[in-house]
Amino acid sequence: MLLNTLREVPAEAEIVSHQLLLRSGFIKKVASGVYSYLPMGWRVMQKVMDIVRDEMNKAGGLELGLPIVQPAELWLETGRWNVYGDELFRLKDRHQRDFCLGPTHEEVLTDIVRKEVSSYKQLPLLLYQIQNKYRDERRPRFGLMRGREFIMKDLYSFDKDVEGMKISYEKMYEAYTNIFKRCGLEFRAVEADSGAIGGKTSHEFMVLAQNGEDEIVYCTNCEYAANLERAEAYPEILPKEELKAMEKMHTPGAKTIEKLAEHLGIPKTKTVKAMLYKADEEVVCVLVRGDRAVNETKVKNLLDCVNLEIADEAIIKEMGIPMGYAGPVDMPKKLRIIADVEINHLSNVAVGANEADYHLVNANPGRDFTIDIEADVRIVEEGENCTCSGGILKKARGVEVGHIFQLGTKYSEALKAVYTDEKGNNNYILMGCYGIGIGRTMAAAIEQNHDQDGIVWPMAIAPFHVVVIPVSTKDEQHVKIAENIYEDLKASGVEVIIDDRDERAGIKFKDADLVGYPLQIVVGNKTVNEGTVDLTIRKNKEDKKIIQLESVVEVVNDFMRTT
Repeated sequence: MLLNTLREVPAEAEIVSHQLLLRSGFIKKVASGVYSYLPMGWRVMQKVMDIVRDEMNKAGGLELGLPIVQPAELWLETGRWNVYGDELFRLKDRHQRDFCLGPTHEEVLTDIVRKEVSSYKQLPLLLYQIQNKYRDERRPRFGLMRGREFIMKDLYSFDKDVEGMKISYEKMYEAYTNIFKRCGLEFRAVEADSGAIGGKTSHEFMVLAQNGEDEIVYCTNCEYAANLERAEAYPEILPKEELKAMEKMHTPGAKTIEKLAEHLGIPKTKTVKAMLYKADEEVVCVLVRGDRAVNETKVKNLLDCVNLEIADEAIIKEMGIPMGYAGPVDMPKKLRIIADVEINHLSNVAVGANEADYHLVNANPGRDFTIDIEADVRIVEEGENCTCSGGILKKARGVEVGHIFQLGTKYSEALKAVYTDEKGNNNYILMGCYGIGIGRTMAAAIEQNHDQDGIVWPMAIAPFHVVVIPVSTKDEQHVKIAENIYEDLKASGVEVIIDDRDERAGIKFKDADLVGYPLQIVVGNKTVNEGTVDLTIRKNKEDKKIIQLESVVEVVNDFMRTT
């Protein structure tokens, strides 16, 4: 076995999974965001792929192979060549024709279907592959979590109507649920934003982990769960007050909501935060209650813009608005005002006066300023009420390992993928796409299953189920008994490895914990003298069993059946 473990944590590794994958000899860095999978790591990857492939096939998926190198023409047809951004690896061939390395395969597969499918009789289709993907991340980090080359399963569904698309979506939802259950992971399916992929309906599958890079919101009373970008809650309706006359107040240095509330001696709920954004070429003003934060994903989707960014100081100055004092009353340039749904329920609030060191108090929506668009544009906070059941919303962290989308006709319209129905009419094919990050699943499993000594693999995706450790390779009896156990377990179908290195027993025990084999069998003097071995369950190292030599195969197989 090629297995070189590290005692020290590599300086480049920021999160637990990255640290342990490097330390346990599962992966090796080639370049920033690019890794080789060493034998142990590749065994885990293959196990995840086998589970994924099995569930895709059970759901009716047909596996195929698609090219990594994709012509620019297809991406220009869908408009994504210019929209996708700097993450797209672009290259030219010797004839100066433009290509890219595939970050995803909607274009390529839709092109195949538009040429091969012509009749409703050929639908539905579920086509998938498991293959390398390429995205030129600005800052690759966290090992396999955010790399520039990674392995992904992507399936695409093709249906003749919305009902069929929803059926395919449900099939994939169920298949993904089965996959992550079979991998032994605790996860949640959450409503998500579709981003650059497109479509209105999508779910992310999140493996719950304390150090997960994504934040999710879930209800304690029902099944509702959503990515923080997408999460919704009942707006808080504060009691209406008798309207007071608006006044201008001198508020020197009160450029933040915190300083404003302190200066005026009022709660932050009595203030309104005005944020200026550049949405493509338009500058807009977004209002949220002072104790809330703007959800930029919601704003971007609401405005249907390609780029959304906070207006820089130069833009704000050009409009004659001093930094930190923007407000919706008599706003210069008559910007469109987008207000969160809570704003209209406020009364007598403090807002920026669009003048340095001044705010307006007792400002009221409708009377003192006009709202152009009212929508949910805020980030949900823990403790708010669920819109489905009224239950309390909680927050958790997770690692996204899968994402499913209902695309509709976004790509079939762009690429003219049509079919002829029973009446001879041409219709656009309805599509869905469904991705699972294989490497991310491996990394997420570690984020969820580890301790201070190393990885604690779920049985289903462990590189080996059992490690047999002869305490001394210089003792022939230790070695012979260990080899017999190894052969007997292997013959019974158990994936077993024997640590017959000429190393101290302590090193072998440390490596066994680090690599994370679910079961450890130790052969030592007690085995020779008393006919017993020590069996340690990695998930709970205090759970050690002394078992008879002749019972090893039976005990191990019983444990695996019930795990």
